[in-house]
Amino acid sequence: MSEPAKKEEPHYHGHRDRLRERFLQGGADALPDYELLELILFMAIPRRDVKPLAKELITKFGNLAGVLNAPLAELEKFEGLSENSVTALKAIQAAAFRMLKQDVMKKPILNSWARLMDYCAATMAHETKEHFRILFLNKKNELIADEIQQSGTVDHTPVYPREIMKRALELGATALILCHNHPSGDPTPSRTDIDMTQTIKAAGEPFHIIIHDHIIVSKHGTASFRNLGLM
Repeated sequence: MSEPAKKEEPHYHGHRDRLRERFLQGGADALPDYELLELILFMAIPRRDVKPLAKELITKFGNLAGVLNAPLAELEKFEGLSENSVTALKAIQAAAFRMLKQDVMKKPILNSWARLMDYCAATMAHETKEHFRILFLNKKNELIADEIQQSGTVDHTPVYPREIMKRALELGATALILCHNHPSGDPTPSRTDIDMTQTIKAAGEPFHIIIHDHIIVSKHGTASFRNLGLM
């Protein structure tokens, strides 16, 4: 009696093993965006070659950050992505945001400025609508709260200085860092941004609440009012 033929493994199994090995030996820098995304996807889709899918996602959203920050609705309708795959992508995004936040919370912000900028950029640069975020600091300039105060349209967010000061007093904050995003991709402050910042600064003066900076983030970079000499 002849021996039963061995079941041939799918061609992508060897590729996956090599990809894992390169990642474990060289870290994330050893893989381009599409291969790092492939590594993520084949943990969520174990029985399919996900290399074409990873490349299609990178083409659609530009890079790995674009994929992870893509709106949930867009990922859910992307052909080839299952519910498990979308959940895996969004879980990795959430984990990255949490690590960045934990790296700046309860620490002197003025000594961790680069980390703060990274956090603001990661959490807001890819948003499709404007959001106005307030970082509340205590007397030691430690970040004690991070809150989105308002959300608006693609090019406008209503801001209420009185509400900002009320919240700062509730938290016992003595300084603020303002942050909002420009979905257009251009982080250059507008005249409205400059006027609004001055209004908030003036609102804080009676309460001895200082505005350290106003940061604008976008997909193409960040802008600091302080670095631009606007504060």
